Amino acid sequence: MYLAKCLIRILGLPSLFWRSAAVAKIAVFNQKGGVGKTTTTLNLAALLAKRGADPLVIDLDPQAHLTSILGATVGSSERSLYGYYSNGATLAGLIRFSPTGWKIIPSHLDLSKVDTQFGKGPNVLFRLHQGIVRENLNTDRPIFMDACPMLGTLSLNSIFAADRILVPISSDYLAMKGALQMERTLRALEPVLKKRLERRFVITRFDARRKMSWDIDRQLRERFGAEVCETRIAENVSVCAGHGT
Repeated sequence: MYLAKCLIRILGLPSLFWRSAAVAKIAVFNQKGGVGKTTTTLNLAALLAKRGADPLVIDLDPQAHLTSILGATVGSSERSLYGYYSNGATLAGLIRFSPTGWKIIPSHLDLSKVDTQFGKGPNVLFRLHQGIVRENLNTDRPIFMDACPMLGTLSLNSIFAADRILVPISSDYLAMKGALQMERTLRALEPVLKKRLERRFVITRFDARRKMSWDIDRQLRERFGAEVCETRIAENVSVCAGHGT
């Protein structure tokens, strides 16, 4: 639970989650794959579940890694998040319970069709946000969205539905390039939303034995200051796939 505890403290989440009047919607997103995005989502939701919250996780990645880890794979795409976009299914009707008791709206490979089938008009890009609000899914629980690792309709849906963006940055040689790309992306979206997108960068896969990890840590903090989470997530942090783990 090390990762989850770090993120709770870093993000200041207790003030959001432990008051019934306010809960959070967090999109975990990076345009670069392999940065620990799904691991981060799972661990953060796991601690909140252990503390008595009732988090909902939404898998917006057509690769469906989060769905698979939680044992929530569905045979028909219409029973996944794709059904919400394709045939008007309700989000609440798509919620599944994993074998360990998680609430998840599962993904499916057919989600990769959303960009070409439905485009990027305002009605599509705000569709997830509208559904969450219309169905009151966020009135009594935090929501975590595991975003697709590319800038498209699905990732924009998660960003536009979120209160805060959490950006995992793997401590490899492309880290700074990825962080700067994410910063440009979020800044470009702010005029559309007419607000600043709250974000935090969290350094993942940090290895204190490697000079590169420390160099990247220094560069990120010099560039982004307080928006970089204080705690670094070590290379060997494991996924917590159940409430009690």
